Amino acid sequence: MARPVFVVTGPSGAGKGTLVRALLGRFPELELAVSATTRERRPGETDGVEYHFLSEDEFARRVAAGDFLEHVEFAGHRYGTVRSEIDRISAKGHVPVLELEIEGALLVRDELDGATTIFVSAPLSALETRLRARATESSGEIEERLEIARQQLQHEDDFDEVVLNDDLATAVQAIADVVERGLAGRVYHARP
Repeated sequence: MARPVFVVTGPSGAGKGTLVRALLGRFPELELAVSATTRERRPGETDGVEYHFLSEDEFARRVAAGDFLEHVEFAGHRYGTVRSEIDRISAKGHVPVLELEIEGALLVRDELDGATTIFVSAPLSALETRLRARATESSGEIEERLEIARQQLQHEDDFDEVVLNDDLATAVQAIADVVERGLAGRVYHARP
C-alpha cells in the first residue's frame, strides 16, 4: 500500500494556508513539506523553515538531477518540492502535507501513488475580499490573481476532494474528514 500524502491546492485567497494550519494543529502525525524556491528570502524568514532558498543555478542543477517531485514557475520565481523532503517526513513516521499551486498539485497527483489531492474552493466574491484584506498586492495584481482564480476554479474536478471554504468551521471539519479517511486508508480516488 502506498504511503499517504495530502496535497492541498486551490486559488489564491481560498484559505489553503489557514486550513493546512488547522490540520497540523489537529493531527500531530501530519507535517508540512517545506518547498524550495529561487525567490529572495524576506525579513524574518529562515532557510529550511518557510522555504529552502536556492540559487537559480542550484535549482536548475537539482531539476536536471531529478531531485524534484514537482516544480513550477510562479510570479517570476521557481518553486518546487524536493523528493528528499517527502522522504525526510516519512522517515520520522509522519505524513507529508504539501500546500501547492494547482499546476504543482496536478504533477504530484500524477507522480505519487497514495497522494490525496484536495482542492480548496471559495466563491469568487470571497476570494476578492480575502485578497484585498491581505493588502500584500496592488490593485492590478489583485485583478490579475482574480482572473487566474476564475480559471483555476474550473479545475476542481481534476482533484480527489473539493472543500468549499465559505464558512471556516465547516471547511476545517470537511478537510479534517478527508484526512481522517486518508489516514485510515479509506480515501476514494476519483481519478483513474
